[in-house]
Amino acid sequence: MKSFILIILLSFSCSISSQVTLAKIFGDNMVLQRNISIPIWGLAKPNDTIEVNFKQQKVYTKTNANGKWMVKLNPETAGGPFELVVKGENTLIVKNILVGEVWLCSGQSNMELMVGQSDNAKNEIENASNYPNIRHIKIPKEINSLPSSDISNGTWDACSPSTVENFTGVGYFFAKKLHDNLQIPIGLINATWGGSVIESWISREGFESSEDFKDLISTMPKASLDSLVTLKKITTQNRIETLQNSKFSAAKIETYKNINLDDSSWLQMNEPQIWETQELGEFDGIVWLRKHITLSKQEIKVPIVLEIPAIDDEDITYVNGIKIGATKGWDTKREYTIKSDILKEGDNVIAIRVVDNGGGGGIYGVYSKFKLHLGENSILLSGNWKYQVESIYDGINFNDYPSLIYNAIINPLIPFAFKGVIWYQGESNIGRSYQYRKAFPLLIEDWRKKWNQGIFPFFFVQLATFNSEGNSNNGCSWAELRESQTQTLTTPNTGMVVTTDIGIPNNLHPTNKQTVGERLSSIALNNLYDKPMMCSGPIYKSMEINNNHIIISFDEIGSGLYTSDKNGHVKGFEIAGTDQVFHVGRAYIKNNKVIVFNEYVKTPIAVRFSWKGDALESNLFNKEGFTAIPFRTDDWKTVTKDAKYKF
Repeated sequence: MKSFILIILLSFSCSISSQVTLAKIFGDNMVLQRNISIPIWGLAKPNDTIEVNFKQQKVYTKTNANGKWMVKLNPETAGGPFELVVKGENTLIVKNILVGEVWLCSGQSNMELMVGQSDNAKNEIENASNYPNIRHIKIPKEINSLPSSDISNGTWDACSPSTVENFTGVGYFFAKKLHDNLQIPIGLINATWGGSVIESWISREGFESSEDFKDLISTMPKASLDSLVTLKKITTQNRIETLQNSKFSAAKIETYKNINLDDSSWLQMNEPQIWETQELGEFDGIVWLRKHITLSKQEIKVPIVLEIPAIDDEDITYVNGIKIGATKGWDTKREYTIKSDILKEGDNVIAIRVVDNGGGGGIYGVYSKFKLHLGENSILLSGNWKYQVESIYDGINFNDYPSLIYNAIINPLIPFAFKGVIWYQGESNIGRSYQYRKAFPLLIEDWRKKWNQGIFPFFFVQLATFNSEGNSNNGCSWAELRESQTQTLTTPNTGMVVTTDIGIPNNLHPTNKQTVGERLSSIALNNLYDKPMMCSGPIYKSMEINNNHIIISFDEIGSGLYTSDKNGHVKGFEIAGTDQVFHVGRAYIKNNKVIVFNEYVKTPIAVRFSWKGDALESNLFNKEGFTAIPFRTDDWKTVTKDAKYKF
């Protein structure tokens, strides 16, 4: 009887494994790329004959020794709906397929942010019924230390009021404008992961081809995720214990909130600032932060509120050992009321237990928004805080090692045919902004090599306005990453959207995704689809020094330079002399050039424009409405020049 059951189970197993399957990127409602050879692939039993039918095409192939098969259909023109029929020992039918333009939408949270989270979401959702030929698939968030052969699942959705809410916002508004102009189907492959660093999106082979990264990637073991978990825990624990000069001790944790704890041996970090950009480095787990505050007898009698701009991801906050609040939400502002009987005259201690589940960790946000409100007065809490690591996250995070996202999300899509890529990422790389000028072009080159589909278009979004603290004199990693993005334009068949004019200074995720998507589509329509239109703001060309004035010339001025200031004042410029100290530039437009000066800079040698995180006040455009690209004319050392990627 047992032998009979075993035979039945083996027969059932063999039957399942012999079934012909398609890679999971293929499914009902999908869009196939027009005017290019169309790869179709899947699995069946070894040496099986596979028949693929699409429209008037019928193609046969044999599976290899591993059961893999692939055919390449001849190019098709836009249209539909059609069916794809695949026959082996069984028959698969994929329905409601359209042929049109397919775009891979990738990057981190600002590309991932959905239509339902964007401006005017209600109206956008209601009007989605006008765009049934826009289709969307979200690739599951998974990681792997070795290249995956397929994604775990995936569903193509036709655009409708019931589905569009979950589409990538930037991708959808990009697709809408393409659809309006081309009147053909548009497919969006949403491969995004909020908080991801660029290095996780590049393949091992990509790193190995790079003089800048090949030595580093050689230290990355070719091992399973389980092996990497063990390796990570050992190396991270050793690093943290060496850094703190002490072993982890669960017995001490309960004392970390207490006012009388001796924290003189604790290390310090700057707050608000993500700890990955500081001494603690790449780390996921639990960290305690402590700060001593001296209060007078009068100060503790007024209503008191602790304001924290944001904590990634969770916190429990104590004052003098008493819990005053707890919040889950990596982008949520905290405001905790402190009862007067908790505080005392003299020394008081704020202790915050921060839980970081992955990606960036710690307190972050606007420097001036981290404070203790004492009635009508306040105490700024920004600056040095003591810290101690409680424990390490027991697992692998998507940013812990290179290639983890590429292996599980991008590799399984190859060689699916598409038109190009739109990319929005960089916020998680600001600690290594200068090195981004190497990493970003490497990603583009890597993906192009992997797909072997030529130098396909790669259009991207420059970082939006955010964080008002950095500037030319104290350094600004946000501006430095924008510069690295601008330099990537030297890579063939690329284009960049500038968004300094539509960001929200206190919000890492500006909700105006409509303008971002439309500007990306302007690049595509102009460069690829024979729809001539302006698609760039003014780009710095050259400078000329005339006494104490610097005259700036631009390319891409369209029908002329323009400032939104009614008095003609151009804002966002700074000017410096040989002392390398920048002063606010007084600037105006003359003969489609910008004249910059400052009465305190007698012999100017350098100009910068929009060189800070919050560049919202910059108001130089061309008359077509595209904002000027941030730039600097000097090559003086930047604050992130020596920061390098490591794992």
